[in-house]
Amino acid sequence: MSDACGCGHDEPRPENEEEHEPEKLWQVTEIRAAAVAGVLLIAGLIVGWTGGPHPIELALYVLALVVAGYTFVLSTLKRLARGKIGVGTLMTIAAVGAVLLGEVEEAAMLAFLFAISEGLEEYSVTRTRRGLRALLSLVPATATVARGGREEVVEPGELRLGEIMIVKPGERIATDGIIRSGRTALDVSAITGESVPAEAGPGDEVFAGSINGTGALDVEVTASAQDNSLAKIVRIVEAEQSRKGEAQRLADKIAKPLVPAILVAAAAIAAVGSLLGDPRVWIERALVVLVAASPCALAIAVPVTVFAAVGAASKLGVLVKGGAALEALGRIRGIALDKTGTLTRNRPTVIDIATANGTSRAEVLAVAAALEVRSEHPLAKAILAAAGDDITPAENVEAVTSAGLTGRLGSVTVRLGRPGWIEPGSLAADVERMQHAGATAVLIERDGIVIGAVAVRDELRPEAAEVVAGLRRDGYHLVMLTGDNERTARALAADVGIDEIHADLRPEDKARIIEQLGRQRSMAMVGDGVNDAPALATADLGIAMGAMGTDVAIETADVALMGEDLRHLPQALRHARRSRRIMLQNIGLSLAIITVLMPLALFGALGLAAVVLVHEVAEIVVIANGVRAGHAEALTPAAQPVEKAADTAVAPM
Repeated sequence: MSDACGCGHDEPRPENEEEHEPEKLWQVTEIRAAAVAGVLLIAGLIVGWTGGPHPIELALYVLALVVAGYTFVLSTLKRLARGKIGVGTLMTIAAVGAVLLGEVEEAAMLAFLFAISEGLEEYSVTRTRRGLRALLSLVPATATVARGGREEVVEPGELRLGEIMIVKPGERIATDGIIRSGRTALDVSAITGESVPAEAGPGDEVFAGSINGTGALDVEVTASAQDNSLAKIVRIVEAEQSRKGEAQRLADKIAKPLVPAILVAAAAIAAVGSLLGDPRVWIERALVVLVAASPCALAIAVPVTVFAAVGAASKLGVLVKGGAALEALGRIRGIALDKTGTLTRNRPTVIDIATANGTSRAEVLAVAAALEVRSEHPLAKAILAAAGDDITPAENVEAVTSAGLTGRLGSVTVRLGRPGWIEPGSLAADVERMQHAGATAVLIERDGIVIGAVAVRDELRPEAAEVVAGLRRDGYHLVMLTGDNERTARALAADVGIDEIHADLRPEDKARIIEQLGRQRSMAMVGDGVNDAPALATADLGIAMGAMGTDVAIETADVALMGEDLRHLPQALRHARRSRRIMLQNIGLSLAIITVLMPLALFGALGLAAVVLVHEVAEIVVIANGVRAGHAEALTPAAQPVEKAADTAVAPM
């Protein structure tokens, strides 16, 4: 919220005040003060209507003014002492001016309505902030840990890295960890937005707040309670919510100079009017103009929408880093999708093996696995899984950038790499067939002779084609980027329904292409946040896919899809477009109110009480409209794609 024109509390929130945030509307201090002031106002009106003593009527109005004014006058004076003015300044001047003119009832009404609007603003913002921090309540109050040969029940904050948590069926997991024993189906819907349980076993990561299914688990603690995935999400979002988007900057640009301009205009109206007519009339009109032009609704128009929208997105497993990211997400018209891990499952599998020169398939796999055993390349896992456990590692293994691996098995030199670096020879037709099938082909050479080719394919996500078709219907321009070869890329692109592809790309090539595409339209890049980091940073908006527990993805991207379901992408886009429309609606309404009220106030068509009432009702409407951004539709269990277990065996020939 703009410091110059913020409509809410002028003093910064103490760090420990989160513990005392109101959970109910009646717990808000301003609302309580307004309720008391309202009772006093009604009592004063009743005394006046019934012809009661005027001193009593006046005393009731004064008390109402003091009670309601206490919520903003003191903070306004403190700001003035620091040389800062805001909407509270305008309201204070208007209230004091009305009292000096003898309109105590009008001043009390102004203070009463302004206290209500401040209370509603405070409640709406704290409610959305509290909704985000409610993610932390997913962490259980206790955890069971194995210590000294026995089980102990401790608080999550007492868990130490490397300890073994014992998670029983139906329990929530207290912090992030790695399963050391046991198998289960984890409910991660509260974190990733995906309601289909995820199968998990030894070696798999688990995250704080997940619900264990039917199997007992031993989980090694890998993150403290203060630094687990849920705490990290909340911390990042709360920090990033201060990043202002264009709509909020526009509101600030308008509101910041508007407050002093209103003061100058009101002073001019009072001075000139007093020279030409009745000073009392024109001073009163100047005070009414002061209130009519107040940008209170404008100041809260965007922040409340951003808080609500970002909080709702986090509950769907979409991490949006503040207003700037939210607006960019709602504004983009082009999307570049990385192939591996975004359109595909990122679970490569050996699907075919071709042999040459009398070599068996087992020999080809043995040589390939010997070179890949210490490699971190995605294809290595597939080859090692197909080769089995009996692997003799090669010696002196060296990686050749963008080409392959070379090493020695005994006294023989062996190589594994892409076609071109190793000539396929008699396997040329087999390599072409593999690539047309959408697989990546690697050639294996022993002692200078090609002995085989291995086809590895990363299958498309089951929902990929559906998502691409939906994005195209919504008018997005789609591009696929991949480091894979052209033939493999075109085969997968045809299956998923993308026409424009760029293949054989290195990370820096992806960034260069994103920059070129960005000259034509606003572009988003969707990738895994590691190899795609340069492209994510270059794009107008970086979106990390499957970012749960991945620090690089969360830090690099503007938006992170925590789960693996690609359908969260169009869901996030729809949510952002709707939220951006709400922001613009709020700004338009706020400006329209000021534009209409000012001339009516200037020419005496509306009095102070009427202007205050219209203004504060408008602010309530703006807040209510902004809170609508806090509603987002989650994926239903019935709509979730059925995940099939990855087949790590070699497909039959």
